[in-house]
Amino acid sequence: MRQLLVILAAYFMVSCAAFAQDKIIKHKVAKGETVTQIAEKYKITPAEIYRLNPDSQNGLKPDMVLLIPGGPKTHSKTAVTSITTVKTHTVAAKETLYGLSRTYGVSEEEILKANPGLTKDSLKVGQIINIPTKSDVKVVLKETKKDKKSDKKREPVYHTVVAGETKYSIARQYNTTVAQLDIDNPEIKNSLQIGFRLKVYADTNNTVQEVAVEEDRSVSIKPEIKKPEFVDYQVKPKETLYSLGRKFGMAQEELIKLNPELKEGVKEGMTIKYPTSVKVNETVTKSVSGLSKTLNTDHKKQLVLLLPFNISKIEGDTVNSTSARLKKDKFLNMTLDFYSGALMAVDSAKALNLNIDIKIYDSQETKNSSSVATLISQNNIADADVVIGPFYQANVEKAAELLQKKGVAVISPLSKETSREFPNLMQSMPSSELIKNEMLDFLRTKNANIMAIVDPKRLSAKQFFAQNHKDVKLVSLNEKGLFTAEILAKDFVKGKMNYVILDSEKTGLILNTLNVLIPMMADYQLQLVILEKNDTFDFEEVPLAKLAQLHLLYPSLTKDNDSAEAVVFEKDYKDKNKIFPNQYATRGFDVVFDAMLRLSQEKPFMETVETTSSEQVENRFDYEKLPSGTYMNKGFYILYYDTDLSVKEAN
Repeated sequence: MRQLLVILAAYFMVSCAAFAQDKIIKHKVAKGETVTQIAEKYKITPAEIYRLNPDSQNGLKPDMVLLIPGGPKTHSKTAVTSITTVKTHTVAAKETLYGLSRTYGVSEEEILKANPGLTKDSLKVGQIINIPTKSDVKVVLKETKKDKKSDKKREPVYHTVVAGETKYSIARQYNTTVAQLDIDNPEIKNSLQIGFRLKVYADTNNTVQEVAVEEDRSVSIKPEIKKPEFVDYQVKPKETLYSLGRKFGMAQEELIKLNPELKEGVKEGMTIKYPTSVKVNETVTKSVSGLSKTLNTDHKKQLVLLLPFNISKIEGDTVNSTSARLKKDKFLNMTLDFYSGALMAVDSAKALNLNIDIKIYDSQETKNSSSVATLISQNNIADADVVIGPFYQANVEKAAELLQKKGVAVISPLSKETSREFPNLMQSMPSSELIKNEMLDFLRTKNANIMAIVDPKRLSAKQFFAQNHKDVKLVSLNEKGLFTAEILAKDFVKGKMNYVILDSEKTGLILNTLNVLIPMMADYQLQLVILEKNDTFDFEEVPLAKLAQLHLLYPSLTKDNDSAEAVVFEKDYKDKNKIFPNQYATRGFDVVFDAMLRLSQEKPFMETVETTSSEQVENRFDYEKLPSGTYMNKGFYILYYDTDLSVKEAN
């Protein structure tokens, strides 16, 4: 009997608890209380208070008695789903749509859909594209049980919209949905205006699912794997301190500090280390291709030339006539010569039926100003595939900066200077520093003994060797700035080539070097070398025969070309312009024609830049991506005088 009483008591308590949820509670309003505060106190919505107390919509007064319904039971369920967000990605060299889809775990179709106008073949280096990404989220479903006792017709509650409210916040306040609000108030479907009087059918009985999306903040703890600070690298054949520094994007001093053994020289097979943080610049073995033999003209391309004609300045010159200006304005003459060569390139492109739209604009530039920004914004130049020009480095860098986001390649046609670097900037003129370093690398591949005779006043040259090429021996000069055979013989090595680098513009030191070296050729293998163009060697005082006897080795951006194509260019240019092409006319042809041929390949333009070197009439184009991202042309020729006074290419 006692057990029966306990069971009945327990049943009675449960029944009372269930009944209590449906009973009405009376609440006396305190001073300052609001409907919202009272609703929060009883875990109900304001709509439920308004339903039982219609007068409360006109405001609450102290000691006013409100009927409060018992709070319904709420159950919640949590599910995991995915939402799609968008992040941006800057296209790097050699990246493809397929590779990006693998990297981000989305399909190629999803990437194309997120970037209207993008195609599989239109990715450009530096271009910024949208990448749709999916992430898991928790969806919390709160379910309110239906009160079966209440099936009366609902009465609307009117709500006046205040600043800061949204349809979502109002729907939550009245326990309804945004969709239901739109149905009951068609006027707010497109926008919700402050002060609008909403008709709300508060749903306090039917089952309502409130969906709250929360980020999945669960953390999976993985054991910490400490990455090594350095990576080992085995030196490959013909690699030098300079090439290793360029590969790892590090100063040679930094490499030596990490690897003291490099002070004794770089040896094939030795193991060195570099920081894991550096981005290795792998050298790609490029094919030397006749681009004209692999043409693809299926798609129209656009090439823009920004050339400094400065027409407004010429027209505004009231002192000099055009002919007078042409006689003394070297910059204008250079521009017109380059332009004449570019026009020859356009004619050649037409003969090959290249599918390229070419536009030419006056960049109106000086060293410190140009109309580049205006031209780009007013003429849709950002839609071009390649831009050549302007001439001054500061202006070409400005063009690269403005066109970087669209991934438009910008070619600097004449400047050797570099200041700012951009991933879409291509320096078509090799820098002096690059040429000197490449020359020294060439000498080292011969397993030779290298020394340098440097003018005492050329401190920058001494610093260049001391900081970057410690293996080069500097020859000591006497108080007159000269040297003798005895001084030189101390550093010479028999049985191997001795390269003597001469860095001086003084005719006296040059003649001293020639007169000392020629007799020493009887006992030593030796060759005279210069690392950059030196006009003093063209003076009559410097005998060409002696330079030829020493097989003077020197770098050159151009070389004589007797190929059939070069002969045709020279003949056609003379027929059209009544004069032979000078270096700027030939340069204009080579830069423009090379760009047009690269645009007309199966591969994207930048891929041809990274995989293919080329030669035109006089110039070689062999672009290398620097650690900074800029592309530098390292295409030049290493030439020497032969004993018959002819010029030949070294190999």
